[in-house]
Amino acid sequence: MDKDKRSLTPLSELGEFGLIRHLTENIRLKHSGTVKGVGDDAAVFDYSGKLVVVTTDMLAEGIHFDLVYTPLKHLGYKAIAANLSDVYAMNAIPRQVLVSLAISGKFALEHVEEL
Repeated sequence: MDKDKRSLTPLSELGEFGLIRHLTENIRLKHSGTVKGVGDDAAVFDYSGKLVVVTTDMLAEGIHFDLVYTPLKHLGYKAIAANLSDVYAMNAIPRQVLVSLAISGKFALEHVEEL
């Protein structure tokens, strides 16, 4: 990072939702099929008159969970529940699941399969 004389804003001051708000406040919807763009819960797209709700949330170790007391199978459940709640918050019915993983090399394949 460049060292300069301007004051820097620590992300810890903004928090997750403040960062989302800051990064998205100037984004303009350009595609005619986009009903609701970037936000906290989900995006809504219009495909030939059918509304589709899309969401994906990544859970970060040390922020959203602690592996000291969270079994991986429970973490998988929590990840799905977090995304389903976003779909329900948009008054939609979930049909499919998107999976986003950032996994440390300290895990074995068998551990990941527990998710």
